[in-house]
Amino acid sequence: MTDQPQVATEQNQASQSITIDGVEYQLSDLSEEARAQVVNLRVTDQEIAKVKQQLAIYQTARAAYARSLSEKLPSKQAH
Repeated sequence: MTDQPQVATEQNQASQSITIDGVEYQLSDLSEEARAQVVNLRVTDQEIAKVKQQLAIYQTARAAYARSLSEKLPSKQAH
C-alpha cells in the first residue's frame, strides 16, 4: 500500500463507487466519515488541478518574458 491512496471514482444513475488502491467500494456502503473523506479528496484533487493549470500559465508567461528580455539585451560575442 502506498502513502497516498490512488483514488478513482465512477458514477452512474444506479450507484456510485470509488476505487482505492485497486479495490472498489460502493459509496453507499461507506461510513459517513469515510464519505466525508472522499469529498475532501475530490475537492483537494480539483484544487491541485487548478494550481497545476495556474502553474502552466505562469511558466508560459515566464518563458515569454525571458524570450522578450533576451531579444532586448545587447548582443555580446562569445569568448
